[in-house]
Amino acid sequence: MPSSVEADGFRAYSPVPQYPVVSIDHALKIILMLGERSDIRLDEVGDRLGVAPSTARRLLATLQYRGFAQPNPGHTMYGPGETWTNLVSSVLRRFDIRMTLRPFIEKLNAELRETVHVGVRDGAVIRFVDALESRRAVRVTSRLGRIVPAHCTSTGKAILAQLDPTDLRRLYPDDGLPGLTARSIRRRSELEAELAAVRWQGFAISREESEEGVSSVAVAIRAGVWAPAVAVTVSVPAGRLGSGEIRRIVTALTTVGTEINELLHS
Repeated sequence: MPSSVEADGFRAYSPVPQYPVVSIDHALKIILMLGERSDIRLDEVGDRLGVAPSTARRLLATLQYRGFAQPNPGHTMYGPGETWTNLVSSVLRRFDIRMTLRPFIEKLNAELRETVHVGVRDGAVIRFVDALESRRAVRVTSRLGRIVPAHCTSTGKAILAQLDPTDLRRLYPDDGLPGLTARSIRRRSELEAELAAVRWQGFAISREESEEGVSSVAVAIRAGVWAPAVAVTVSVPAGRLGSGEIRRIVTALTTVGTEINELLHS
């Protein structure tokens, strides 16, 4: 059956069991919260689950015991523990994103003669996991290995546009957002409007929002439930991204995106 979003923001994938084990459900919800952001507050856990602070602390202590949660020195903030991290890593190893997408990245790089990146979302940031630089004299250099705020990149905006509004607000609980340049999006409300446009047009654009002189166009790849949220991005010097070049890049990205989706879901 299709998933549904419950009142507390968590997804349900089947009807409520006849005899649910509430403590297990609470623990699983905390694990999901640890997947949404790098740190969660003790009082936030209690509020989200509708339990007393003492209950939230006991739940987190149990998850800490099994390595799913790790507290800060004051035990007021918790992040993913070693078991949680190892579990996620083992899942991601099943989906070698670089090996799978490399032929398509090479195709785009050769056709467009521009730098091409592959980025994955990790919470509110984008990690660039693969790149092929343009051979042109004036080009965007590789961002391979860099971590950038998701809302400051076309890569991130393409991926964020796939989130439900509730999930997006959970990722960005405050309206104010940090920026990297004078053109960076600084308000969640502005980001929401931008993502609506991305959903409508099917691609995202960044104009010097993460780095001065650099613009980019990206499309998201629906890689599946066990794969990271990923996008393919063409990065160009800002002066080269006119309307004609945008159309050319979008056409190439859309074609490649369709081919990738057919491969992943065949």
